[in-house]
Amino acid sequence: MFITMDFERLYEKALNLIPLNIEEGVALYTGAPSEELIFVADRLRQINNPGKGAGWMIDRNVNITNICFSQCKFCNFCRRKGAPDAYITTTEEYIAKIDELFVLGGDQVLLQGGMNPDLGLDFYVDLFRKLKELYPSLKLHALGPPEIVYLSKKEKLPYTEIINRLIDAGLDSLPGAGAEILSDRVRREVSPAKATAEEWIGVMRTAHQMNLPTSATMMYGHIETPEERIGHLIALRDLQSEKQESHYGFITFIPWPFQDENTVLREKYGIKSSYSGPDYIRIIAVSRIILNNIKHIQASLLTVGKEVATLALHAGADDLGSVMIEENVVSAAGAKNRFNADEMQSIIREAGFTPVRRNQKYEPLDP
Repeated sequence: MFITMDFERLYEKALNLIPLNIEEGVALYTGAPSEELIFVADRLRQINNPGKGAGWMIDRNVNITNICFSQCKFCNFCRRKGAPDAYITTTEEYIAKIDELFVLGGDQVLLQGGMNPDLGLDFYVDLFRKLKELYPSLKLHALGPPEIVYLSKKEKLPYTEIINRLIDAGLDSLPGAGAEILSDRVRREVSPAKATAEEWIGVMRTAHQMNLPTSATMMYGHIETPEERIGHLIALRDLQSEKQESHYGFITFIPWPFQDENTVLREKYGIKSSYSGPDYIRIIAVSRIILNNIKHIQASLLTVGKEVATLALHAGADDLGSVMIEENVVSAAGAKNRFNADEMQSIIREAGFTPVRRNQKYEPLDP
């Protein structure tokens, strides 16, 4: 849908950090010239993150289990209980993976996986404690709102209690996993067994009140409309506006396109990813414009590749994410762009920026 509006007026509002409404956001996304969106987004990037630094980090994605009752139609990773290739990662496997992580200079793992009906809160508490005992300096960026919702229902405990127990066991930050598109129309179609949009927001609101660092994501390019994409961004911005000024809230936002290889959405329903490089640049730019209270925008190097991610750094993004020593979920659906630390820094330099190695809180580290 194309909406005619005075783009210059909207640019001025955005540059003055005045929130745009959904109609204004849709108008920019669907109708504004790309070069103008890029220009405005780059100026806003400079307001939030002055200079020529571009962030990157070293971490590893370790999947706790691939058994998941949710069976989302866009996921080619999850398995049902009893499947021949179903697994729960063992302590010995964690040790091998984390030892390699430390050798390669990283100190954080992203722990995610399926919502396994056999695994309750005690399992995760014991796992986090064990990993912290073995590796006291290890940072745990783990689970996500759908897992918190699942554990809350399974244990009949409020989000606050679930998150508190996980923090006590060693949780350092909460990923923005499972957001997909924060529209219940979309979620009923692609992930009906997963947390609703309201539940996802509710977990993150609780995490922000507890000052647990979080990230936000958007997996787009399947059945959602432009209005639902922009509505997703505004829902994140509105939630961020609720946090106390001294609290972390959403530290970063990461959009990535639906990876369709061997997924139910493609194989059964014929829905292919609508991703294109030019549209991803528009997504990055509009995200920077709409999300006027989220400081960092990360381009998904893993899913869009070097060329598009490089352009994204000029269109509002200020970070290329992690080298991802290991990543299995989106890779199972076709994402194949992996780079080591030297390559990551080289990509940033080729784009005309200075690599800034950072941690999950976007605090700079030694190179």
